[in-house]
Amino acid sequence: MSGKRKLMLVSPMLHQGGFERICVTTARLMAAYFDITVVIFDSSDIAYDVDGLHIIDLKLGVKRGKLRKIWNIVRRSRRLYQLKKQLKPDICYSFGTTANIVNALSKTKKTKVWLGLRSYMDMEEQIKIKLFVKLADLIICCSKVIEQELKSKFHCDKTTTLYNLYDVEDIQKQAEEKEPDLPWSDVDNQGRELKYMISMGREDAVKGFWHMLKAFSLIHAKIPEARLVILGDGSFAPYKKLAEDLKIQDAVHFAGMQKEPYKYLKKGSIYLLTSLREGFPNALVEGMALGLAPISTDCMTGPAEILLDEINGERFKLNNVAVYGKYGILIPVMNEEPDFDAEQILQEERNLADIVVDLLVDDRKLQNYQSAAKERAQFFTYESYIRQFLQLACEKNTNMVE
Repeated sequence: MSGKRKLMLVSPMLHQGGFERICVTTARLMAAYFDITVVIFDSSDIAYDVDGLHIIDLKLGVKRGKLRKIWNIVRRSRRLYQLKKQLKPDICYSFGTTANIVNALSKTKKTKVWLGLRSYMDMEEQIKIKLFVKLADLIICCSKVIEQELKSKFHCDKTTTLYNLYDVEDIQKQAEEKEPDLPWSDVDNQGRELKYMISMGREDAVKGFWHMLKAFSLIHAKIPEARLVILGDGSFAPYKKLAEDLKIQDAVHFAGMQKEPYKYLKKGSIYLLTSLREGFPNALVEGMALGLAPISTDCMTGPAEILLDEINGERFKLNNVAVYGKYGILIPVMNEEPDFDAEQILQEERNLADIVVDLLVDDRKLQNYQSAAKERAQFFTYESYIRQFLQLACEKNTNMVE
């Protein structure tokens, strides 16, 4: 017997994704304090290093059709209930809506149910949230906005915020190991050093990339040495067509899905985020860890908590253009309707372009934000996550957090 408490982590799969990364990293970090078991529903597409971890595959992957999906939830819940009775974990912590449902429905008397809400969009499914509030012992949110809404809308007092975690030193180390594959040299045809803006995200309307491209067309007109690199999965066909229509195709590079994104991020001066919604934007913090000055929409949720020293819900009533925070610049969320008409450029896109140009021509302001960004990234380190997690798990038992 190890004498350690037992922690069970539940994720539908371990393919490449935000909460999957948090699940695997939590398992690694907590192995010194708990006996860890990771339960997944399907092991067919594991993208993370799980060597040495105790993985249990329920072999109950995704099913098609409403009735089959419901029956699959029942089967998963029964199987997880059996595992809880057999292994007797002290805590079962799940990641993502699907795993949360199964964790909640398989509740036992001796195992604490921790449910992780990783996206603001989870809040839109009120029936599920009510179930979570009723059955969870603790709901862990990735942002304080989600936590506050749980308290105000669902009268839930069993909640806390635990921010995503990052190995800042490793991000910086990986960035230096290799060079990115880019279509440009270090200078343009006039001998000017290139200035890079970087963004990461899958091809999805929620990322607002059409706004970014239109704003960049204005930036490039004023600063010809400016370049935009977008990393992420997808064909990006309509976005490439928009870049052509805007006549910036030679200044924009769609790099696709990259297993080593940090070598691209290190080239950047500015990290751009134009999302309409987020849970907690991992790529934004990763860019900040590498010293990119962040400019982000004030989408729900995450960016305001990352970039501002103090959250102020009234911030855009007096100034609807931008808020210059301590760690980065926030702009209002832009129009949510996708628009690939190159002739139609909105004032909000012009505002974003003006903010970027102002930063690129003011070296002192740019460097100040780059330094502040690196400083802020240190707040989301492994050490901070470990301490907060153990405090939640141990309450007044201080022996585990020393």
